[in-house]
Amino acid sequence: MKEQRNGLLLVVSGPSGVGKGTLVKALMDRNSRIKMSVSATTRAPRPGEIDGVHYFFKTEEEFKAMVDRGEFLEYIHVFGSKYYGTPRSFVEQQLADGFDVFLEIDVQGAMKVKQAFPDAVLIFITAPSMSEIKSRLIGRGTETMEQVEKRFATAFEEIKMIPEYDYVVVNDVVDKAVHHLEAIMEAERCRTVRSAYLTEAIEEIGR
Repeated sequence: MKEQRNGLLLVVSGPSGVGKGTLVKALMDRNSRIKMSVSATTRAPRPGEIDGVHYFFKTEEEFKAMVDRGEFLEYIHVFGSKYYGTPRSFVEQQLADGFDVFLEIDVQGAMKVKQAFPDAVLIFITAPSMSEIKSRLIGRGTETMEQVEKRFATAFEEIKMIPEYDYVVVNDVVDKAVHHLEAIMEAERCRTVRSAYLTEAIEEIGR
């Protein structure tokens, strides 16, 4: 029996330094049917960035027109200057083609996606403890202690949003966390609401 199903939209959030990108990359290395969502932005391309691959580069006028037409699952105005958003059409086309699409965004963006796309699966990634989160932030060595403290304070607020998510995954050991993500995806594929094709096929055979 051939399956006819769309892919899953999986929204991943969590504090800085918990390894969200590392986990999604590991998943993509193990499964060619997983894609990252491509965001639209009004910032200029950086050297080596390709339109439609790294971002969809838009003028501010183009971006605002997309907002007015309701073409984003979520969008944000960063630092009062540049816009970033998740185009609905790109995500829906990838899902229709059977790809599972990962969207890595902050908790505010995740809540907007949840409202705009109720079928999305929300996953919160965290470290084993707050002290471990701080240790990882310091260990990156890319920010001043003042910036680390600011991100650490933000992490406390983000943790409070866990109850709004469908799943929480603790990234202690990468392979173990990746296995948990794979288990979540498999469980979601088996949900009855995603298996209408199976019910219809069984009923057809029984006629």
